[in-house]
Amino acid sequence: MESKISVKETVFVSIFTALTVIGGYIAIPLGPVPIVLSNFVIILSGLLMGSRKGAAVAFTYLLLGALGLPVFAGGASGLARIAGPTGGYLLGYLPAAFITGFISEHGNRSFFRDLLALTAGVLTIYAAGIPWLKLSLDMLWRDALLAGMLPFIIGDALKVIAAALIGVKMHTLIEDSLNKDKTRLE
Repeated sequence: MESKISVKETVFVSIFTALTVIGGYIAIPLGPVPIVLSNFVIILSGLLMGSRKGAAVAFTYLLLGALGLPVFAGGASGLARIAGPTGGYLLGYLPAAFITGFISEHGNRSFFRDLLALTAGVLTIYAAGIPWLKLSLDMLWRDALLAGMLPFIIGDALKVIAAALIGVKMHTLIEDSLNKDKTRLE
């Protein structure tokens, strides 16, 4: 089966990639890991566009940063940033978007299913970021958890709730928009 991406899907991936970049510029320095909105956009993209297109957003974002474009938190870029203390969080965006989308795609859509999908996405980012932070800064597990997760739990919980509320309103609009192209082609 040949899988083609429509122009509309490409536009949505591009828009969410741009929003992820903007989310990275909205950064509050807090120890080795800043507070950013890019993780919010990544999990939202998985929720609204599904596993493959959500992962495409994350991949595009990471590729742009790896190529040297200033897309990461505070306008940083490059492979050195990916290899640095926050690299695990950045690389965690890819599976987080995919997992969020995968959970969202399977089963009946509901606010609580969206909360589950988004929470799984955030936990995936933590699962990739905290061990990387620990290793890159030679920290104890306790210190890595205190620096890389504890300060972010309340904010990430609010991001999950906000994304779920946005998902209730936006999911049908985006899905209908993308499906219009498919019905015209059939």
